[in-house]
Amino acid sequence: MRDAMNKLGSDSNKINPLVPVDLVIDHSVQVDVTRSENAVKANMELEFQRNKERFAFLKWGSSAFHNMLVVPPGSGIVHQVNLEYLGRVVFNTNGMLYPDSVVGTDSHTTMIDGLGVAGWGVGGIEAEAAMLGQPMSMVLPGVVGFKLSGKLHNGVTATDLVLTVTQMLRKHGVVGKFVEFHGDGMGELSLADRATIANMSPEYGATMGFFPVDHVTLQYLKLTGRSDETVAMVEGYLRANKMFVDYNEPQQERVYSSYLELNLADVEPCISGPKRPHDRVPLKEMKADWHSCLDNKVGFKGFAVPKETQEKVVKFSFHGQPAELKHGSVVIAAITSCTNTSNPSVMLGAGLVAKKACELGLQVKPWVKTSLAPGSGVVTKYLLQSGLQKYLNEQGFHIVGYGCTTCIGNSGDLDESVASTITDNDIVAAAVLSGNRNFEGRVHPLTRANYLASPPLVVAYALAGTVDIDFDKEPIGTTKDGKSVYFKDIWPTTEEIAEVVQSSVLPDMFKSTYEAITKGNPTWNQLSVPASKLYSWDPNSTYIHEPPYFKDMTMDPPGAHGVKDAYCLLNFGDSITTDHISPAGSIHKDSPTAKYLLERGVERRDFNSYGSRRGNDEVMARGTFANIRLVNKLLNGEVGPKTVHVPTGEKLSVFDAAMKYKSAGHGTIILAGAEYGSGSSRDWAAKGPMLLGVKAVIAKSFERIHRSNLVGMGIIPLCFKAGEDADSLGLTGHERFSIDLPSKISEIRPGQDVTVTTDSGKSFTCTVRFDTEVELAYFDHGGILPFVIRNLIKQ
Repeated sequence: MRDAMNKLGSDSNKINPLVPVDLVIDHSVQVDVTRSENAVKANMELEFQRNKERFAFLKWGSSAFHNMLVVPPGSGIVHQVNLEYLGRVVFNTNGMLYPDSVVGTDSHTTMIDGLGVAGWGVGGIEAEAAMLGQPMSMVLPGVVGFKLSGKLHNGVTATDLVLTVTQMLRKHGVVGKFVEFHGDGMGELSLADRATIANMSPEYGATMGFFPVDHVTLQYLKLTGRSDETVAMVEGYLRANKMFVDYNEPQQERVYSSYLELNLADVEPCISGPKRPHDRVPLKEMKADWHSCLDNKVGFKGFAVPKETQEKVVKFSFHGQPAELKHGSVVIAAITSCTNTSNPSVMLGAGLVAKKACELGLQVKPWVKTSLAPGSGVVTKYLLQSGLQKYLNEQGFHIVGYGCTTCIGNSGDLDESVASTITDNDIVAAAVLSGNRNFEGRVHPLTRANYLASPPLVVAYALAGTVDIDFDKEPIGTTKDGKSVYFKDIWPTTEEIAEVVQSSVLPDMFKSTYEAITKGNPTWNQLSVPASKLYSWDPNSTYIHEPPYFKDMTMDPPGAHGVKDAYCLLNFGDSITTDHISPAGSIHKDSPTAKYLLERGVERRDFNSYGSRRGNDEVMARGTFANIRLVNKLLNGEVGPKTVHVPTGEKLSVFDAAMKYKSAGHGTIILAGAEYGSGSSRDWAAKGPMLLGVKAVIAKSFERIHRSNLVGMGIIPLCFKAGEDADSLGLTGHERFSIDLPSKISEIRPGQDVTVTTDSGKSFTCTVRFDTEVELAYFDHGGILPFVIRNLIKQ
């Protein structure tokens, strides 16, 4: 596998770090657009207008580097393109056969594991090093065996299953581990269902959730246009190497590090939220759970809304027509994300819900912002073939583009009347999306409650207009003649969905979509880029800026080092995600980033998003810890992207405080709880803190990719001893911290204990999370990129 993984960016691994995974398709422009094709066209024009510099940089890279393929914007979500087209399962290189494998710079690269291809996400830092020839190192992972049996009940979706699996595995604890699915229940899962489960590996914490190749895999390869010869080669090679699973034959008992089991018949309809993907709520309990969330203190399952205001209804005018909002009102309903838009059963299920609703006279309220963003053009073809797209259009679910939208925060602005009603009345508004992440501040700044749901449930909640509903007992709406319509009246059966999938999802759709994928589109093809081997930096660009990582770099490594008298920049609790650390969504008008852009003549309407400006370190440094839902213990309960500058007691933006520390020559550290850095494999969540002057992060535990990214940027990751954390040790964050590490790298061992002392007289022991000798070498060089550059120069 290592040989294949090391070829990241070569012809053998077409998924490339420079492919824009997070297509910024802002569909706020589609309010008055009535036809899906117009919405797509308008959004693509806006996409190119806003991101021309970034796209030009990518196109330049495709010609400047050997074996680099860029799939043009507007083609879809890279994981779905990988599943339907790029993934090979077995490689044939000049007659040499070997298993396909891949690493990608998005954590949901794991989707390809549903096809039997070993793949997972890494940080962009690791990927950049791999492209330059650096082998990847990792600690040999434990493998969790997850046995599936039985069959899903009628009406239960693959999304219900994946949310159940996610909750089980997060509870079991699988960070840094492989999960392999097996058992008789595998035969009941389509390849698309398997890919849905594999996709959410980051949400349950595993490095990958793997489905070995079997007959279902081979059927999918044929469906998606792989040749009969290729499919026969795949089967023959894997059978010969005992890597093919044939459920028609007796199965041997497998040995795993640990075991879990799920009877598919036990899965029930559910959603997850309001703030974390693994906080599953059975649909039948949703109303009671919502009211608990209103009552509970502020936290993952609480909003602390006073009892006397929980039932308030705020009336307002929406473009001249009467409208109202209350706590739990749905203001965003999005069918989006690689997790679900690659699965025909749930996509066509959403169309059937829309059809039944239209036939009964139900209509989504116009102030609910609805959108449909498929992961590939194939989805559009089968929605049109089935005749269901017109019903989705009637309910407002027009196709807005092909790529990551609401799930990564690119939902666009809410209508001003809706936004001001939420803000002025402190409404806990809701978003319901078929995505994989619902962390605070990610989906939209004004939706404090965000629920993950299957595409058909997204349509159902959009119709209901609220998450404060018991679908078993309360009507979703009324017909034109006043009869109540219930959830059961619009929900399709498993058989109905299967029939439309069978008649609508055809092999020619995949072939015609992907035959033209590398031909691009006229706008991309007309994009002019220089033919030079060296990129010409534009000092005035606010999108692409020469990074400072190699500034003043010498051939001699800086060497190992400890930390002396550092201040605490931030003091966090549990589950701080990479979205908290480095948001990808909208840029707040009062942020340091906004000030920076305005000073350079960028108008507010052209701010775009953090995700689209990742090529500019000046922007991203200012956007580090800019999440508006950030909870920093130094602020004593206040929520927002600020901190206390300890020497002066000033309350400043995190960026301004960090610059004040740096200008005075002071290093900083971060205190955190469990699961620090969970979520996206966002390398800026490590690059940003490094640019802010952070020298170490001391946490109860780290998510796998983020810990690796910290090491890659020369930041020391430390773990408290079991049973200890900042609170139990009496740390307030107002201390100064010193970390005692030897100055010679040869004297440091992976996973050794180190002593941390404070100026208050307290000291404690931590485990240093350099997990391999290779990571120690990176630290000695000041990070992985300086390490690779020095070695390249020596060659």
